[in-house]
Amino acid sequence: MSTTVRFENVERQPLHQFTEGAYLAYSMYVILDRALPHLGDGLKPVQRRIIYAMSELGLDAGAKFKKSARTVGDVIGKFHPHGDSACYEAMVLMAQPFSYRYPLVDGQGNWGSMDDPKSFAAMRYTEARLTRYADLLLGELGQGTADWMPNFDGTLEEPRVLPARLPNVLLNGTTGIAVGMATDIPPHNLREVAAACIHLIDEPEATVRELCRHLPGPDFPTRAEIVTPKSELRRIYENGTGSLRMRAVYEREDGNIIITALPYQSSGAKILEQIAQQMNARKLPMLEDLRDESDHETPTRLVLVPRSSRVEVEPLMAHLFATTELERSYRVNLNVIGGNGLPQVKDLRTLLAEWLEIRVETVRRRLQYRLDKVLARLHILEGLLAVFLNLDEVIAIIRHEDEPRVVLMARFGLSEVQADAILDLKLRHLARLEELKIRAEQKDLAAERAELEKTLASRARLRTTVKKEIEADAAKYGDRRMSPIVVREQAQAMSETDLIPAEPVTVVLSQKGWIRAAKGHDIDPVALSYRSGDAYQAHALGRSNQTAVFIDSTGRCYSLAAHSLPSARGLGEPLSGRLTPPDGATFAGVMLGNAESQFVLATEAGYGFLARLEDLCAKNKAGKSVLSVTQGGVVAPAPAVNPDSDVLLIVTRQGRALVFPVRQLPVMNKGKGLKLIQIPATEVAKGTDGVIAVLAIPGGAAVRIHSGQRYMTLKFGDLAGFRGERGRRGEKLPRGYQRVERVTLAVD
Repeated sequence: MSTTVRFENVERQPLHQFTEGAYLAYSMYVILDRALPHLGDGLKPVQRRIIYAMSELGLDAGAKFKKSARTVGDVIGKFHPHGDSACYEAMVLMAQPFSYRYPLVDGQGNWGSMDDPKSFAAMRYTEARLTRYADLLLGELGQGTADWMPNFDGTLEEPRVLPARLPNVLLNGTTGIAVGMATDIPPHNLREVAAACIHLIDEPEATVRELCRHLPGPDFPTRAEIVTPKSELRRIYENGTGSLRMRAVYEREDGNIIITALPYQSSGAKILEQIAQQMNARKLPMLEDLRDESDHETPTRLVLVPRSSRVEVEPLMAHLFATTELERSYRVNLNVIGGNGLPQVKDLRTLLAEWLEIRVETVRRRLQYRLDKVLARLHILEGLLAVFLNLDEVIAIIRHEDEPRVVLMARFGLSEVQADAILDLKLRHLARLEELKIRAEQKDLAAERAELEKTLASRARLRTTVKKEIEADAAKYGDRRMSPIVVREQAQAMSETDLIPAEPVTVVLSQKGWIRAAKGHDIDPVALSYRSGDAYQAHALGRSNQTAVFIDSTGRCYSLAAHSLPSARGLGEPLSGRLTPPDGATFAGVMLGNAESQFVLATEAGYGFLARLEDLCAKNKAGKSVLSVTQGGVVAPAPAVNPDSDVLLIVTRQGRALVFPVRQLPVMNKGKGLKLIQIPATEVAKGTDGVIAVLAIPGGAAVRIHSGQRYMTLKFGDLAGFRGERGRRGEKLPRGYQRVERVTLAVD
């Protein structure tokens, strides 16, 4: 049997329209009822419900502790129908002194630690009550200051916003992620926020710059330093968005580095793990050990042990700040739900001004509520005085009339409230003394009524009242700033060479292009063992944290870190495995030194110039062209210790020598250079002559010239016989040295 389905009474709408509406409703719920705080009390709904539920349970600061499970049960059962774990975590956050600048919950038991904030015990074990600071949010709740709304099932009422006496939205801050927007408000110091509010009351047209004189920046629940410049902090308050940086605090103690304060929400255990990883990777050779000596009395005490007293602490700590959570950045986004019920990113002045408007209205409602109570009590007192003026008649009416309430109202012109108060009066209150008390109370209430009416009639008096209350609360609950705002240089991580110990090394290059590095400067590179058919070519003295630069026969330069070279205990390894020189090129020499070291680059044809080592470093394996070679090859480069005073010795293969000052050479990045010594081009082309050695000789040094098995030593004074003008042919060496093989410096 077929059934006909009819849709006459069913609403139809396009799918895209339905999904858009559903998603928009969900988004607004997340934004307004879950993720963002309200400007009035600075709380999210779950936080507000926890605080209110605890106050309903009587868990004020003077009460006994109760199990946290009792509070969580009331919250999720009466006001917040969500998961108990999420509710308990929100409660824990408000109890952790390292998370909240001014905790709202006083916890007893394990409520987590700085190393692991989520290590708190289950809610069936912990106990809690409200702190005294919570009075700033709850103290005026029952005085007509809050709007009430039904809870989720309509059986109870809960406050929409708590009547905060101070801008808690800045004091404790908050973080939250909604749909399409987020909030990141850092905590601030109570006294500074109060001072900014007072200044804005006194000077309604005050600018953000003026307010920042009282409120210079956030104040986290840690003694770590805020290293963001004050100008940047002011821009954050002007725009409502930005970021700031915090840095750990350390001190020296018996040669060790003691870290005494960590940035907000940083874990000491995680930081030690980060440092240990670098030590295991041999990226921190200057550290020998690290340990955690934190305890209950000293919550943060991380000890770093340097290898020696010569370790520079400042560069080391700057590296750790840049590579670990010893320095952290925090995003700032002053996005709150304003008094109009809409979320908005606000600058500091707008935020405080709007909160002050809310606070003034709250005080007005509180005073109006009190005035209504005073007027109601005065009304009752007027009726009670009628009793004492006609006591016998009132008693007779009460004793003999069936409807004494109606009779009293008709006889004395009383209202229902006054008549009920007279009928509820106890006999012991009919004494003469009670009449005097009523008249005294009436007098006091009349004076209070006049003061309240005067205050409510003047907005200036209302703002003055708010100002005095802020001053009183700042004196009662305020404390000193915990996070100092200081000026520090920006932290930079050390380069790979900076992290390497500066040990003396000798880099040795063979004729076949094999390279190795020996520790120290006291080895004889010529006497080292070489592979069969290979021999010594050149060497350079320097430090292990420097860069070795190689030059080939075509004039191209290459660079490698000295510490990465193989040890001289073996035969080394070929440079062609790490570098890619042109086909047929051979390596002519090696250079080692600091960036400003100068070397003499020369060709066999007799041309050359001075070059700084930093200009010779290449960033790729293929190197870069530096020295132009027209004939022959490249001579092993010579370091210039002092270019202004050294002399340059040029020795040719056929035994001619020329000496002239090094300062006559130009400093160049690349090129052919100037003519150093005159050599016939035909001899260079044939390979029968050419420059065999170039040496920059400091004062007092000697030179050793080798020819076969013979060698001669020329002292520094002996070189005067070979002095001449740059570019000349030079003087012949003594007989027997017409075929020079090698020239070296020797100690005189």
